[in-house]
Amino acid sequence: MKIAICQTNPVIGDFEHNTALMLDALRRAEDLGCLLAIFPEMALSGYPPKDLLEKSAFIEENRVQLEKLASHTTRISVLCGYVARNPVRVGKPLINSAAFLDGGSVAATGGKRLLPSYDVFDETRYFEPAPESLIFAMEGIRCGVTICEDIWAENAALGVPHYTVDPVGDLTRVGIDCLINISASPYSINKIELRYEMLRHLSRKYGFSTVYCNQVGGNDDLLFDGASMVVDPEGRLIRMAGEFEPDLIVWDTESLYTEIKDPWPHEVESIRKGLVMGTRDYILKCGFKKALVGLSGGIDSALVACIAVQALGSENVTGVSMPSPYTSDRSRTDARELAGNLGIRFEEIPIQPIMAGYEETLAHLFKGTAPDETEENIQARIRGNILMAISNKFGALLLATGNKSELAVGYCTLYGDMAGALAVIGDVPKTTCYRLAHHINKDKIRIPESILSRPPSAELKPDQLDQDTLPPYDLLDEILKAAIEEKLGFEEIVARGHDPSLVEDILRRLVVNEYKRAQAPPVLKMSSRAFGYGRRYPIARARRLF
Repeated sequence: MKIAICQTNPVIGDFEHNTALMLDALRRAEDLGCLLAIFPEMALSGYPPKDLLEKSAFIEENRVQLEKLASHTTRISVLCGYVARNPVRVGKPLINSAAFLDGGSVAATGGKRLLPSYDVFDETRYFEPAPESLIFAMEGIRCGVTICEDIWAENAALGVPHYTVDPVGDLTRVGIDCLINISASPYSINKIELRYEMLRHLSRKYGFSTVYCNQVGGNDDLLFDGASMVVDPEGRLIRMAGEFEPDLIVWDTESLYTEIKDPWPHEVESIRKGLVMGTRDYILKCGFKKALVGLSGGIDSALVACIAVQALGSENVTGVSMPSPYTSDRSRTDARELAGNLGIRFEEIPIQPIMAGYEETLAHLFKGTAPDETEENIQARIRGNILMAISNKFGALLLATGNKSELAVGYCTLYGDMAGALAVIGDVPKTTCYRLAHHINKDKIRIPESILSRPPSAELKPDQLDQDTLPPYDLLDEILKAAIEEKLGFEEIVARGHDPSLVEDILRRLVVNEYKRAQAPPVLKMSSRAFGYGRRYPIARARRLF
């Protein structure tokens, strides 16, 4: 039997668009001789719809579209995710469900039994665990269907249970020949390999093939990488779909396949593709077509400009340089050269006259005080105002350019360089920004070499360098990763050999700048723990460095 695994890029709540994507894939699958087409978790509505799930009209339209899709299954069957109402009055009102569509109708249903409530997931807010998984048979093959988290009941490497319920184990006890998992699993670095290890573990443990169908596309801060796959009973990867792009692959259950060797993409290339897809989808799904980037002449804004061009095309990106008296000639030249390399529209707007106006307006209040961060922040906020004015006037979405290292320690200005609708590299540490920039330049110089070789500086006062107030970025990023992604405390980080006073300073900055991050634009999630919805810390709290 030929099975089509269809990873689609839905728009949350755009049911007609999402159904049209599925019908198009269905026609292609039928032309390829497939008898079954598999679609991701909640493919009709897109994932995650969050509190849209509390709207009755949303749930009803989801049901209407399921019936519409079912009417097209007279010659080919469909397995897809949708939202069902809980038939029992006790518990949450909805069930994250899977439907087997066959013969023009909904032939069988089942649901998600394990509901994640960690990191970016909040499914227990909306859903009741399903009482049972979906099982259906085609061409003598008995298929058991799990939904995303259902295959993560145990740690594949350690054999340690995460849950008291084991959906896959329960399916094997009633007897299945093939395990199917439909997912909306967000990307993080090395996540594809982790998923494969889980599928390999299950295939070897139970002796069946596993089919994994994942959503693709950017939805707000979450990036869904697709990378759907098939693993045979020996644990070999035999089919794999594209990463960060819609795709359709076919698996013939009767064919022999050779193992796919070295399938994993290069880490930095995955990051680039994820950021490009996330930026494109955020802008287009929000109803915009153009992007705006403030170009400082530094690496971060250069990187964001490159990503924006790859996402939208150079004709849809504008770069704006806003030099102050402290901006070096080199920075001004680099900003202009970058724009030329990328082929984007470039504007230079000096801010010295506006700075003079602020100085005059505040002179009587600031009399007798020495210049400090206040005056530096005014420069950043002038730039933020100019960029927002251009954004409003011409309908171009402003992209914030701060990286994860800066957001972590507060090396950024509210209503200044933090202005924007999306923080493109807000989950990319400074050291990774350099790796990514070199990768982008590997076949053609897009980012001027002087940007990559000069010490980074905010250029808000004479001869300023980032390293005047921050440790070297490789050291800073190492400590921040331990604190944010590994969730280690002061003593544990010091035990790794770091200077206690440095660790204390970095963790203190991380704590006291929580209020800034609470007001930051959405951050495209690349790591296991990004700033935003998946990392929830109080702002008003004890300053103890846990």
